[in-house]
Amino acid sequence: MGLFLLLSLLLLPSRLQAGSSAECDPSTNYGINQTDRLSAPKGASVRIHFSFYHDWELATDPRVSVALRRTHFHGEVIYNSTWRVIHRDYKNRMSLELSVGQRSGSLKISNLQEKDGNVYFCRIQVETLRCGKKVWQNLEGTKLTITPVLRTTTAAPTTHGPSATGPTTTGLSVLEGNRSSASSPMSVEPVVIVTLANTVLKTAILGLILYLRWKRSKG
Repeated sequence: MGLFLLLSLLLLPSRLQAGSSAECDPSTNYGINQTDRLSAPKGASVRIHFSFYHDWELATDPRVSVALRRTHFHGEVIYNSTWRVIHRDYKNRMSLELSVGQRSGSLKISNLQEKDGNVYFCRIQVETLRCGKKVWQNLEGTKLTITPVLRTTTAAPTTHGPSATGPTTTGLSVLEGNRSSASSPMSVEPVVIVTLANTVLKTAILGLILYLRWKRSKG
């Protein structure tokens, strides 16, 4: 009886282990969803959103780890939340945000550069209760396109009259607008001519009067 009990205790761990393996179904449903395409201007920020699902029962401490690869499915790892690794190309520009339930989140890239245009693949790693560590990755990835910076331009003010047919650049149109609201050189010239003629006429009349007075005094 004692020998049978001893053999049962020795075989117990292996039975439990076999039971755990049987409960770990290899056909368990799992996956990662990512946005197909993203675009953002150079110098801005972008978030690569992801969500993942599975049917495994997680351990008490699931140790959810998020990693990011670039270029292709087996490309280099540029971010790993467990190892706290960030590729030198993204130093101080990449951060992770996870939801409270740790089933979704986003990887943020700040101060975008032209070389950031690439395809990015999210990878998830969790610690399960009966199946150990499980790792899976998105198949298609997210294609990120970096667009040029949009520069705003100031529209030239609308002018009326002859100046409206002149150049349309901002600086010249402003000058022409100011000129149209004030006296132009063409409007000043007739006034100057009339004033000069009046002065000459007055001088001639005064000279004639003086000449007649002088002639009369001589007579």
